[in-house]
Amino acid sequence: MPNRLRSSLAAVSLFAGLCLPASAQETPSPAAEAAVATAPLTLEDCIKRALQNGFALEIQRYNPSMAKDSVDIARGSFTPVLSATGSQSHANTGPMLALAGSKEDARSFRLGITELLETGTTVNLGTDLNRNANTSPSYISFYNPIYNSDFTISVTQPLLRGAGTAVTTAVLNRARIGLARAGFDFRASALDIIQQTEGAYYSLVYAREQLSVFQVSLALANRLLEEAQAKKTVGTATDIDVLQAQVGVANARSNVLSGEKSVHDTSDALLAIIGRFELDSPLGVAKFDDFTGQLPVTASSYQLALHNQPDYISAKMQLDQLKLDLMVAKNGLKPTLNVDGALGLNGTRGSSYAAINSAVARDNNSWQLGLTLSYPLGRVSDKARYRQSLSLLDQQTLVVRQLEQSILVQVRAAVRTVETNNEKVKIAALAAEFSGKQYDLESARFAAGLATSRDVLQTQSDLQNARVAELQARITLQNSISALHRLEGSSLERYQIALSE
Repeated sequence: MPNRLRSSLAAVSLFAGLCLPASAQETPSPAAEAAVATAPLTLEDCIKRALQNGFALEIQRYNPSMAKDSVDIARGSFTPVLSATGSQSHANTGPMLALAGSKEDARSFRLGITELLETGTTVNLGTDLNRNANTSPSYISFYNPIYNSDFTISVTQPLLRGAGTAVTTAVLNRARIGLARAGFDFRASALDIIQQTEGAYYSLVYAREQLSVFQVSLALANRLLEEAQAKKTVGTATDIDVLQAQVGVANARSNVLSGEKSVHDTSDALLAIIGRFELDSPLGVAKFDDFTGQLPVTASSYQLALHNQPDYISAKMQLDQLKLDLMVAKNGLKPTLNVDGALGLNGTRGSSYAAINSAVARDNNSWQLGLTLSYPLGRVSDKARYRQSLSLLDQQTLVVRQLEQSILVQVRAAVRTVETNNEKVKIAALAAEFSGKQYDLESARFAAGLATSRDVLQTQSDLQNARVAELQARITLQNSISALHRLEGSSLERYQIALSE
């Protein structure tokens, strides 16, 4: 509040307090009690509490965490997969004609590991150990039971579709961009919370100062009633003058009651933002400094918005994700052509240990090389997927351009709003000063018997309305500055806040 208005209210309040009945002086308002009982409440403290304790940002905090998990999920495609299989079988054949019956037991165990490399190459390493025992007379083998051990490595490399690091890692890179976008979306939520906190804080200041104005008006109305009653006693005022003064006191009391309700409502609104179920917590003296800095410039505010506004940055990063989708879709138009290669070592002996040693000694080896070609006729779905990806990219490009224009329009309007509201504050202050002087003059005329109580009540009402209008103008200016800072994306830096996701 300007010093001029503060001094005026303080002087009138002191004078009115001396004129009030004792009972009226002993019942301070709830807002006054809270202000006396607690420490000062700064806007910076409220913003800090809202970001640390409020529900809103805590809810949004899950999004970056989930986006980080999405990166780990996408990275899982390149995680080696270990597999193990084992089996056992038994066959019993009864005698048939001249042949005796037979039994066959077979056991096998295989251990393998498969990994997808970022180049699109699939590598598989495996080893198996098989045992076979057969009692059939027709079964001829140097070993019985016989053990077979294999060590193999196989490689599959795409040459066209799915080939290359860019295509293979597209899903992972998309998830990484998504994580970065989640961080900017989280920042946008923090900026919204700061603006909401500023608005709630300014509303509380307005409600309290408006209540102070109403209380001063009530004091002035009581003083006018006492003067009217005193004049009626000496015969210089009529019953109508006293009745008018009584109506003025009643109206002033009604305004005080409404003002107290507004203080409670705005206190609850602020406490709901900065805490959790702390609605009965007292709030200290709240105030803010009037705007005295330089008026904003459209060009610099627009550049700040393009550089800092998280909504715009997130929209641009979505373009990068769609470019990855388009690259994958374009690669999907190619036929599948894979090179498959395999190399194996084998050992066969009468024991597991000997069979493994034989394989390691490369007693037996084999290799294989092949090509696999696959080409969907017509490629209807692949072409549609490519067209769709291209359309989405073009669409998002237009969205970004539209957002740039929208930000420019909003910044221009916000700058003009700040300029206009700054002038309105000056005009409202001048009007309040004029109404104060007019009330002083009318009060002096009433004391000299040259004016009626109705005239004084009218000028008192004008003074109250002018002071409330000045308060409203100052709050409106602060809210317009807050809205501009949200557009610029600069609120965190202005309050020197570092977010921790």
